[in-house]
Amino acid sequence: MDIVNDHLAIKARLSTPTDNGFLLLAAEIGSWAALFPLQARSRRRVLEQIEPLRRQLARRDDVIESTAFRAALRAPGEGAQLLHRAGVRPARYDIVVLIRTTGVDDIDKVRTDPAYLELVVLLKNNARHVHLTAASNPARIADVDHDMDSWFLFNYFYCQDRQTVFDVWEYTAGWFQRKTALPDSALMQPLPGEPADYSLINHASWPTLRAFLPSLLIRPTFRTFVLANFAANEVAAQPIIYRRLR
Repeated sequence: MDIVNDHLAIKARLSTPTDNGFLLLAAEIGSWAALFPLQARSRRRVLEQIEPLRRQLARRDDVIESTAFRAALRAPGEGAQLLHRAGVRPARYDIVVLIRTTGVDDIDKVRTDPAYLELVVLLKNNARHVHLTAASNPARIADVDHDMDSWFLFNYFYCQDRQTVFDVWEYTAGWFQRKTALPDSALMQPLPGEPADYSLINHASWPTLRAFLPSLLIRPTFRTFVLANFAANEVAAQPIIYRRLR
């Protein structure tokens, strides 16, 4: 990778990766007005139908947790032209369901559960675009705490070289640790054979908007280091902030 402004480059402090598996179901149902999702009756209806299916999956012995999210805003990112050249659809997912399994080997069993199959049909029947993937965890700061009423990030990274985007993430996550006190972050790497729209998906959280949003808007190094390194290494970063479905 090429490091821009390398005097700011400090890698994130990481924990040992987890052996858990992840199933991510992301759906684009409503519309967006610039950075914000528009109110949509269809989205509310789908969220209501997701909840009993999510709870049913959470009761499985091989599922650690099953969590649903609704989009709140799109944070500043990078790489619109790169996505256009690569023919990759921009991430505009306003609903996400994340299922964490005890191990990667449990993913296929969960995928055969009637509740999971019904969830897939529900999203496909109501969304203009759906992204389904199974993933492992190549790196983490800490597991994301879904019991808190936090602001949750899913950052959909596109890059032709998976090692490059991982290296860039290590340094940019280090910036977020120092500048926003980022408490947790867990990378999801699609398993072999899964859709390759996104090389990595980063999941993280902050307890409040005030903890991170001002840094994205007013800290000059967010642009001169974080966004600049995405651009220099041809990484398209598409961060969307969500709230957990209560």
